[in-house]
Amino acid sequence: MSNTKLSKEAIIEAARGKIMDRTGTVLADTQMGFNVQLFKTKASEDEMNNSMLILAEIFEKNGDSYIDKFPISVNPFQYHFNTDEDLNKWREANNISNQASPEEAFYVMKDYYGVTEKDDEKARKIVGLRYTIELEGYSATNALEIAKNVSRQSALAINERGEELPGVSIDVKANRVYTQGSLASHVIGYIGRIDEKEYNANKEKYEKDDYIGKSGIEQLFEEYLKGENGTKQIDMTVDGATTGEYITKEAIGGANVVLTIDSNLQNIAENALEANIEKIRAGGFGKQYDAQGGSVVVINVKTGEILAMVSYPDYEPGEFLNGISQAKYDEYSSKSALFNRAIQGSYAPGSIFKMVTAIAGLQEGVITPQERIYDTGIYPKGNNPHCWVYDSYHVGHGSLNVSQALEKSCNYYFYDTGWRLGLERLSAYANYFGLGRKTGIELPFENSGTLASPKTAEEMHDTAPESTILSASIGQSYNDFTPVQVAKYTAMLANRGKVVNPTLIKNVVSSDGKQVSTTELSEYINNRLGITSKDTDSLQIADVNMNAVLEGMRGVTDDTGTAAQIFENFSIPVGGKTGSTEAGDYINAWFVGFAPFDDPEIAVVGMVENGGHGYYVAEVVRDIISEYFGMNVQEINEDVSAYYETEFIR
Repeated sequence: MSNTKLSKEAIIEAARGKIMDRTGTVLADTQMGFNVQLFKTKASEDEMNNSMLILAEIFEKNGDSYIDKFPISVNPFQYHFNTDEDLNKWREANNISNQASPEEAFYVMKDYYGVTEKDDEKARKIVGLRYTIELEGYSATNALEIAKNVSRQSALAINERGEELPGVSIDVKANRVYTQGSLASHVIGYIGRIDEKEYNANKEKYEKDDYIGKSGIEQLFEEYLKGENGTKQIDMTVDGATTGEYITKEAIGGANVVLTIDSNLQNIAENALEANIEKIRAGGFGKQYDAQGGSVVVINVKTGEILAMVSYPDYEPGEFLNGISQAKYDEYSSKSALFNRAIQGSYAPGSIFKMVTAIAGLQEGVITPQERIYDTGIYPKGNNPHCWVYDSYHVGHGSLNVSQALEKSCNYYFYDTGWRLGLERLSAYANYFGLGRKTGIELPFENSGTLASPKTAEEMHDTAPESTILSASIGQSYNDFTPVQVAKYTAMLANRGKVVNPTLIKNVVSSDGKQVSTTELSEYINNRLGITSKDTDSLQIADVNMNAVLEGMRGVTDDTGTAAQIFENFSIPVGGKTGSTEAGDYINAWFVGFAPFDDPEIAVVGMVENGGHGYYVAEVVRDIISEYFGMNVQEINEDVSAYYETEFIR
């Protein structure tokens, strides 16, 4: 009997922890599904090839994907290499001539695996699976998972044809599913098959065919989400038939990660941004701009909790579960859809930076709330830059105080304030607001951005310091910030200078229902992100100075401010600021706002690449604030032919 039986140990994969929003809505879950695995048997080469073709055709008939790493595609009379790896090294590793064409290389591999199928498209399916199996490795005791979460139809077909499929078995496992499709995809991230580097660094925790977090929360909280696998003993005959199995170690499910995100508000923000971008492309504001992408961040100004974080265009995390197709990956790449613009994209802020200049000038005493500066249209120092209104209408704004200068977004006023301050003092205040450095948000790959400062100027071998301070004072020069940095800055303005640290994590709860301590969680996150500390010291901004700046932001959405028409008849008072800045052939557009003005709850940041004007993006912020406060504001049809003030920064 021992000569006719094999005892194999198999992994019981732990159910991956859930990712939920603040209300308990599940965004990433695990559902029981059918996984197809393969054990090595004594099957002949012909039997093996026949079984591989049967499997491939079952999967394709039912729309299921399976692993296939063979780097040659075969279509009717067409053969192509479809890999980024070094083809010469690949040819050499497989004893193929360096001059071999894709077709010649395919026939070498077809012969190598003893494939006699004459139809090359069918033969390619066999070669693809045989090559992948050999590449990944498997044995009589360690199965290789060749397809994950296949349909019930495929599982039934495989069971029905079991005699023709030696070593093939169906394993019922808890598979990852993204219940809300693409919602918050850049926050959640995705999982994918572990690569060689990841496996070599974690051999004690993972098998070669395991899945691991690749981006977003899935990646950063991998150690909590993964759980601990169990084991089971499987008795099989030498020809691959299972005769019995029993559990030797129970699996422990992964912890659940609860986000600060509100899925309903996230959905609203995503729809509002997409609609705004489409409107800009269509010329809905009077002039067409080929807007390419954008971002929205909604933050609780008191706690720093991120209520929505949007990057457009987005992607479907589920596409990666069985290995994303090359066509879909190319589609995402062409639109930079995998790029999280909220934390990875950095953009010149333009006029939304002017509140920094105003606060710095007021606090340092180089201007006062009452002092007026007369805008003639052309600033007489440095490289003689123009105010945007001069470029548009050949006039200056005239005499303005700081609140009026913010309301009108007067470049001249802030040129003069910046000139009086100097770059060192200006950059110190920008740094306090968290601009040009990482926020420590709980996501991998955060961009630090760049702050115009004496150090940066020195590193850039700046030869025109006078021009640098003038352009920096209106949010240009070396200034490049991420939307999440701008969200922190806007929240700190709304709460009158108090430090706010953006966060996406509400709590983490282990599978036994215990909440992970704040201390443990902080240590884990800081270690993963390389953070030493977060901001704690608030800048004491004099009330009279803060009031002057905030009144200027209220003026932006009132009366004749640069976004007044967008917020006309809006029932909640909003503080805001427009910003538009040239980046090559693009004019990137920003709007930042907070509400209610007298007792702020949320701040919203909108940014559209090549969005034309900050005035346009204000509509996104208005719609999100409207939904957040449960308002039923009907769409406002702007008269785009009317005079409104949207700054052009040159």
